Amino acid sequence: MNQGALAEAILRGEVRAAARLMRDIDDEIPSAREELKALFPHTGRAHIIGITGSPGTGKSTLVDHIIQCLRQRQRTVGVVAVDPTSPFTGGAILGDRVRMQRHSTDEGVFIRSLATRGHLGGLSRSTHDIVDVMDAMGKDVVLVETVGVGQDEVEIVRLAHTNIVVLIPGMGDEIQAIKAGILEVGDIFVVNKADRDGADKTVREIEIMLEMNQYGPEDWRPVVVKTEAIHHRGLEELVDQVERHRTFLGDRLWSKRQVNRIQGKFMEILRDLLYQEGMARLEKSGLWTDLLEGLAARSTDPYSAAEKALAEILRPI
Repeated sequence: MNQGALAEAILRGEVRAAARLMRDIDDEIPSAREELKALFPHTGRAHIIGITGSPGTGKSTLVDHIIQCLRQRQRTVGVVAVDPTSPFTGGAILGDRVRMQRHSTDEGVFIRSLATRGHLGGLSRSTHDIVDVMDAMGKDVVLVETVGVGQDEVEIVRLAHTNIVVLIPGMGDEIQAIKAGILEVGDIFVVNKADRDGADKTVREIEIMLEMNQYGPEDWRPVVVKTEAIHHRGLEELVDQVERHRTFLGDRLWSKRQVNRIQGKFMEILRDLLYQEGMARLEKSGLWTDLLEGLAARSTDPYSAAEKALAEILRPI
């Protein structure tokens, strides 16, 4: 297939082309980078919503019903579900065939499961690129459900415009949220499974913690919503709050979050390229082996070794 052909097909609305490119991105096929370059000018329109929280809080069920609410409001939806990595195949343990089955025949919904492949932060390395493909496809909203790894979840703030933190009563999630710094990244807090004992107590504790933060007159004040996703209760109110936050962002704050996301992605790509180039030069010169041997024999220290490596990498060819 010609370079850029997948991107052109995606912009024409061909779903199979999008699925193929997403597979190539996740498999780190080099040609995918050229397709992403072609798609980039057509991104920046989708409302990206991060949904994070500890395992067992019902995030997937919540996402399933959020999709339904958004479709009833005539929004097209993309979903990136980041799952644990299978130790046997390297793929996602939970796949889009298992979850959200009832939306699989809806042309307005596109669901993709990704494996973390050992990447910390609750997200896959390819998540940002997959979101861009869905954005270029013309999806109005892209939901990103993280794997649920506790303290590393805060990475989602670099990706999403609106961040939803999901908690449940009776599991100490309030304390975990405080430890993880999630209170600083959440725009909307959801107490799911609110039919359980202690739901109101959990809501009050979150609200008390939020009141301890300092808010300016133009700052968004996070809200707490109670839901029972399995019974489809509280979901309309949750989606109302999501749309209220989108309205609050307006053009200025929306642009700021867009810039922050693009800068973060640029820095990650730059780090990867610098690392790859640096390792190639060290291995070609033979210095890499010498440095490792020196470290093992303790004839050199890690700081000196790093300085020598940097000098070799920066040396004119």
